[in-house]
Amino acid sequence: MGSNLFAAVVLILVGLFFLARNLGWIDGNLGAILATWWPTILVACGIGMLFKRK
Repeated sequence: MGSNLFAAVVLILVGLFFLARNLGWIDGNLGAILATWWPTILVACGIGMLFKRK
């Protein structure tokens, strides 16, 4: 169930990114966003692994 939840959250976030880009709320350069926020992604993955139920 945890992997399904993770996949659902990823799909929602990707959809929100494309929606915000189409509405002109953010710059559409995904590379620049990832270059800036990659440490946050690593921290979020680490926290998810820490609290993952076995």
